[in-house]
Amino acid sequence: MHTAASFYATRRGQVAARLLCQRMAAIWPDGTSGHTLGLGYAHPFLPLWDRPDRPCVSARLDTHVTRDAQPWQGRDCIVNGTHLPFDDLQFDRIVMIHALEVSEDKNSLLRQVWKVLKDDGRLLLVVPNRAGLWAHADNSPFGQGTPFSRRQISRWLADACFRAERHEDALYAPPAGPCPAAPLGVVEWTGRNLFPRLGGICMIEAVKDIYAAVPTRPATLVPAGLRLRPARIFSRNATSRRQPRDMQNT
Repeated sequence: MHTAASFYATRRGQVAARLLCQRMAAIWPDGTSGHTLGLGYAHPFLPLWDRPDRPCVSARLDTHVTRDAQPWQGRDCIVNGTHLPFDDLQFDRIVMIHALEVSEDKNSLLRQVWKVLKDDGRLLLVVPNRAGLWAHADNSPFGQGTPFSRRQISRWLADACFRAERHEDALYAPPAGPCPAAPLGVVEWTGRNLFPRLGGICMIEAVKDIYAAVPTRPATLVPAGLRLRPARIFSRNATSRRQPRDMQNT
């Protein structure tokens, strides 16, 4: 079983982290303010937004892929995906990587993320692409757990009251064998333009759909002739019922 910490310590893991950091920095520029939570295993990516005035927090899930790692700058903890130890509406942004695919209760994890994220916050979800090569190679943490397609991950987010606003694929470099001789930036650019749906990783930016939990009641059209008059059995102005004649005679 390849853990996330051991993978990113290798040369291939460092290359994958550098490619993913380039895509994440394009989605969330450095100037974006707010407190960021890295959920799953986000150690290689949190330095993109970690600043003294807005420090990032790392929360590693208690799974076989993300549990074994060195603490990250004193702001690291191991959490249970069904009960995150944070206050509601605490974080402006949450990065989820190596989290959803290895979680046993995916819906509860997404609902916990929904609670600790602010109403105007944003979620960056990174999951292995079912159509890519990295999901079928078990020499990395992206080959562990459940891969997703775009439609599947959009459905999971919608069920957890999230709305996906941006989809991107990344990590077109092969997961096995020697690294390509060409610059990896050229490989990524070629993959995004020629095979836009075959990247190894799906990156989805989503926002909270705060109106999704409010059910809409469809209007019911009833013809005027079929409308029933309200019952007066509980009305104070209701007249008393007449007694039968037999009772009056007695």
